[in-house]
Amino acid sequence: MLEDGNGKMFFPGEGWRVAAKKKAHALNIKYNSLTEYQPEERKAVLRELLGELNEGVSFNAPITFHYGIHTKIGKNTFFNFNFTCQDDCEVYIGDNCDFGPNVTICTPLHPLLAQERKELRCPDGTLKRLCYAKPVRIGNGCWICANVTILPGVEIGEGCVIGAGSVVTRSVPPHSFAAGNPCRVIRTITEKDSMNNFPDILGDCSVVSAEL
Repeated sequence: MLEDGNGKMFFPGEGWRVAAKKKAHALNIKYNSLTEYQPEERKAVLRELLGELNEGVSFNAPITFHYGIHTKIGKNTFFNFNFTCQDDCEVYIGDNCDFGPNVTICTPLHPLLAQERKELRCPDGTLKRLCYAKPVRIGNGCWICANVTILPGVEIGEGCVIGAGSVVTRSVPPHSFAAGNPCRVIRTITEKDSMNNFPDILGDCSVVSAEL
C-alpha cells in the first residue's frame, strides 16, 4: 500500500489502486446491505475495509469509502447517515468525534487546466490522466455537523465544532467554532459554552466534566 500524501502526481488507474478501490466499493455495498440488528457482521466488514478501526466506532449506513485502507479512526467515534470519504491518501479521525449526516471528506486534487486534467507525461514518457492528493486530519473530540465538506490538506484541531453546511478549505485551530463557505473561525469554544450556563436546556441533568 502506498499513501500518496506528499502532494505528487500519481496514476489512479495503477493496478493495485484499481484492485483496492474495487474491494472497498464491494465492502461498502456489503456494509450497506446489513442492518443495525447485525452489529458483529458490520464490525467484520469495517475491519476488512478500513486501515485502522478502534473500539466503539459506529456508522449509520449508507457509507462510501474510495479506498478504505487509507482511513484510520480512533475510539468511540460516531458517523451519521451517508458519510463519504474519498481517501486517495491518508485520512485520520481521532477519538470521541461526532459526524452529522451527509459529511464528505475529499483528499484528491486535479490540475486546473482542462488539457492537463486530460493527460500529463509520466517519467517513462507515457501520457496518462494523473491526479494528486493531500491528507486530512481531524483531532479528538470534534463535532462535524450535517452537510460539511472537508477538502484536501485540511487539519481540524481537537475539540472543534464545524457548523452545518460548511466547506472547510483551510485548517482550523483547536477548540474553535468554525462555519461557512468557505469555512472560517467564528470564535474560540470556552467554559462559557458549558451546559452549566444553560439551565433551561440542562433541566434536571448535570454536567459530568467541563473539559473541552
